[in-house]
Amino acid sequence: MQESLALIQSYTALGIAIIVGLGAIGACLGIGIMGSKFLESAARQPELIPQLQKFMFLLAGLIDAAFLIGVGIAMFFGFANPLLSVIR
Repeated sequence: MQESLALIQSYTALGIAIIVGLGAIGACLGIGIMGSKFLESAARQPELIPQLQKFMFLLAGLIDAAFLIGVGIAMFFGFANPLLSVIR
């Protein structure tokens, strides 16, 4: 029983690390690509900067929200793991 409990906790920790790590990498890449495309388009058409800036900040918020949803799911598994109730 103790071995299976430790096994579930260790796999949960690995899963949390994968969720948060891949989510952070994806959010960083997404915001970086979006920022570079914004700068390219601002250099080509400077008169559209205010309109493009609105959309850039909106998309940055959505990208960060997707990452934070992943962090919330990871914290759920970290603090209230439903798999532990199967063992007890």
